[in-house]
Amino acid sequence: MNVRHHLSRLLFLLLAAAFAVPQGAASRQTDLSFLLTRAEQTQYEQTTRYDELVGFLDVVVRQHGNLHLTHMGYSAEGRAIPLVVFGRVSDAGPDAVRSSGKTRVYLQGNIHAGEVCGKEALLMLLREFASGAHDALLDSLVVMVAPMYNVDGNERVRLGNRPRQNGPVGGMGQRPNADGLDLNRDHMKFRSPEARSVLSFMTRYDPHVSVDLHTTNGTRHAYHLTYAPPLNPNTPVAIDSLLRGDWLPRLTASMKDDSDWLTWHYGNLPWRSDDEGWYTFDHRPRFNNNYIGLRGRIAILSEAYAYDTFRNRVLSSRDFTEDILYLAHAEASRITALLTQVDSTPITGQELAVRSRIVQSSPSTEILMGEVTTTRHPGTGEPVLERLDVVRPVVMPEFTAFEATETSRVPMQWVIPDAPAALVDALDAHGIVYARSALRGAELEEFMVDSLQIAERSFQQVHEVTVHGRWMPHAEPFSGAAIVVPSRQPLVRLAHYLLDPRSDDGLANWGLLGDALQSGKAYPVLRTLR
Repeated sequence: MNVRHHLSRLLFLLLAAAFAVPQGAASRQTDLSFLLTRAEQTQYEQTTRYDELVGFLDVVVRQHGNLHLTHMGYSAEGRAIPLVVFGRVSDAGPDAVRSSGKTRVYLQGNIHAGEVCGKEALLMLLREFASGAHDALLDSLVVMVAPMYNVDGNERVRLGNRPRQNGPVGGMGQRPNADGLDLNRDHMKFRSPEARSVLSFMTRYDPHVSVDLHTTNGTRHAYHLTYAPPLNPNTPVAIDSLLRGDWLPRLTASMKDDSDWLTWHYGNLPWRSDDEGWYTFDHRPRFNNNYIGLRGRIAILSEAYAYDTFRNRVLSSRDFTEDILYLAHAEASRITALLTQVDSTPITGQELAVRSRIVQSSPSTEILMGEVTTTRHPGTGEPVLERLDVVRPVVMPEFTAFEATETSRVPMQWVIPDAPAALVDALDAHGIVYARSALRGAELEEFMVDSLQIAERSFQQVHEVTVHGRWMPHAEPFSGAAIVVPSRQPLVRLAHYLLDPRSDDGLANWGLLGDALQSGKAYPVLRTLR
């Protein structure tokens, strides 16, 4: 810890002692103008460091009886990942949060620690919570906030991180964690302690709605912020329809009407083609919003525009998050009913995607293109792109959805006689329900592996594996002890994607089964369709 950070945190703690209100006595519009983020203190030239954030949170939770501070786990370098709970609950633990009966909303920033606008926006919202400005939310919501998920990456500030991004000029953290892992590609393989922490959080707290705040560069468009719902085609239809048909259009309208922010579905022009089209990113659940969709929950990805000013990125992210909170507040009963239906509706016997491709969602959509100008970073002299206030509507096809190219039927149950330790660990890490049972005369299917295709290049320190083969009847009825994973459970879609051998983001794909996965042999997970 350097001297500046140490003194800054001491100042925060002294302020906390001076301005704290008694716990349990919720403040009413407390004046917290003294409490500024690092971005605000420096006129948006710098971003908040870890020790400053901890000090800031120490202050805000003392101002309001319904703010509670805990942590969701630890980083690779041993830093606690702070979590603040705002709600009428006795403490910040999962039992108190879930027993409240309120709709649970999770707000996350800084999964990529060079994309710091979400972190600053969430600190501003927490300060507003502490002031009493949003007490109306307490009637229907419990809000859980992790403003700095990638805490180790946040501390690796360099002026050269996120080249061409328009600030903060004082530098920002790096994209991956301390071990070089992209935490927004780690949800299925969970190689990082941070991913294990967030998976455990998802299981223990089970948020109904999640918002993940990012910054995007790339295509020179005119939007201040773009967004995406869960993109995997196995996302429950009710969630997809709610977001695409209702919530996201309403958020686009409210952002324009209230603050004149321009927003739309996340996209880019084709990188290697002259054809015009607005293309979203990826369907696989290694990404946060897609993963949460497979858990049967509502998720929204937010991407502030990297070439807009840092101040605008922070404020547009803050306003977007606030709009989502009040939308969830107004629709709390609808959310609960919809997700209860999702959890209780069986999908056994349905065909679900294991591989997918992007498809055209609209033949003609008006996309707002923009322009940038090139300036120089004052400290490095490297080029920086700045958004110009130019809006050029262009009608083009839009590709913001995916469809299955390969499917697999959801069985009654998956049966694992000699479960590799890594497989059991995965079930536990993701919170999937299973039992150790003794089966007698069970008629099962096995997947015979014809061949394995191993990627030449590593991705996220793994050589991904593509499995080819076919399901076929097991030679004879099975009797014996096994791990049994039933499909009648809320996490059935996630279990399906993890366990099916052909899944493009499952345990086989990530090489987590070791020697248990071999060409010419049966896959270690069996299934029964009846």
